[in-house]
Amino acid sequence: MIQVQHLHKSFNGQQVLEDINLQVKKGEILIVLGESGTGKSVLLKHLIGLLKPDQGSVLIEARDITRMSERELLGLRKDIGYLFQEGALYDFMNVFENIAFPLREHTAFDWKTIREKVQSILRLIGLEGIEEKYPAELSGGMKKRVALARAIILDSRILLCDEPTSGLDPLRSRDISALIRDVARKLHCTTVVTSHDIQNSLRIADRLALLQNGRIAAVGTPSEFEASNNVFVKEFIS
Repeated sequence: MIQVQHLHKSFNGQQVLEDINLQVKKGEILIVLGESGTGKSVLLKHLIGLLKPDQGSVLIEARDITRMSERELLGLRKDIGYLFQEGALYDFMNVFENIAFPLREHTAFDWKTIREKVQSILRLIGLEGIEEKYPAELSGGMKKRVALARAIILDSRILLCDEPTSGLDPLRSRDISALIRDVARKLHCTTVVTSHDIQNSLRIADRLALLQNGRIAAVGTPSEFEASNNVFVKEFIS
């Protein structure tokens, strides 16, 4: 589904990603782990074409998005849901308006259809009845759920989540991680999550990739990570 091939990226002469090779299988949940500043978010932004690599390619269903025009990328992004680290909800819109925004921008659905789809997605994330609330009235966990709903409202085939548990307490972190897993399974979407949340990552991932100094240090299943003899892997997950 997604292939990253020999990807390099630097900013102002500082190498952030170096020779990244990674494959994400259709329908799987891949979690990219790493310490702060190792390039996790930078890698994720390459998967949606927000950044262009210095070298290398990013293929989605065998199409190299690094060679796409901005117009082609806009078309591609309709199939990709992106959950930003801080949620990025519009403060001046209520929950209904936030979730409905992509439908209004990218579809010709009538008001009734939009309302039905928003209510359906709110049921999926367990937040029925909050349509009229504004982001300032929501807890951190609720904001993450609403942002996730907005990310998948267009029936995304790919879901990208940037540090979804950042800023949440352990209980809310577990809940949002489980929700991402459940949503990915129900929608059959290919999911890439960046995180430094070890326990929840091991709990929901099909596979994990660990970044170290801008390079892939290890890739494997949760059980393979837990049984690994790689010194950095052992230190990171302990």
